[in-house]
Amino acid sequence: MAGAMIVVRDEVRALFPTLKLALVEVSGVRVEKTRPPDLQALVDEVTREIRAKYELPTLKDVPLFRAYRDFFWRLGIDPTKERPSAEALVRRILAGKPFPAISNFVDAYNLASVRSGIPLAAFDLDTIAGQAAELRFAKPGELFLGIGMKKPVELSGKELVIADREGPIAIYPHRDSNRTKITERTVRALVVACGAPGVDTRRLVEAAELAADYIIWFCGGEAGEVKLV
Repeated sequence: MAGAMIVVRDEVRALFPTLKLALVEVSGVRVEKTRPPDLQALVDEVTREIRAKYELPTLKDVPLFRAYRDFFWRLGIDPTKERPSAEALVRRILAGKPFPAISNFVDAYNLASVRSGIPLAAFDLDTIAGQAAELRFAKPGELFLGIGMKKPVELSGKELVIADREGPIAIYPHRDSNRTKITERTVRALVVACGAPGVDTRRLVEAAELAADYIIWFCGGEAGEVKLV
């Protein structure tokens, strides 16, 4: 994917003119299932920070989380059932549940998502068909198999998706595809800070930069320049 770019279709721009995404490519990473002590120390630090910063009863009224909830409603997604990923992780921490342990890579960008409040997605670049993707509306009847899903779901056509030439690789901005997920075979990845109307682009760039910093810290490799689309 030259320059790790996602093209936003005109019909999406027309409906959501202020919607932006921040993209950063990381390469040369080493993905491992184990959580090293320094990563666990950061998990503990962020957990303490979140518990001091937020309270569960008022979390939905935090302006940043409210912006994503309002966006979900506009997309026909009920945010009380399918929560924006950053909010879902924060809620998990506030409820006293353990921080999800997936891999050093996924844990790193999940921590960046929690700390920034911005939903983040990540894709194995070498599994994206045609090395190109676009943000568009789903085609009625398209199938999507998300991470952790037992069988594909049929999309209605109302969903906003990131798709390559083989079909959706994410339902934007809350669920990534099993086909392009980060695994221990991943060497190159595209990390996406998923914006919403009313979310400042500076926050998206900072979230993408933080994710890249954490990924390089725990997985090695190097990051390209953050790009806004």
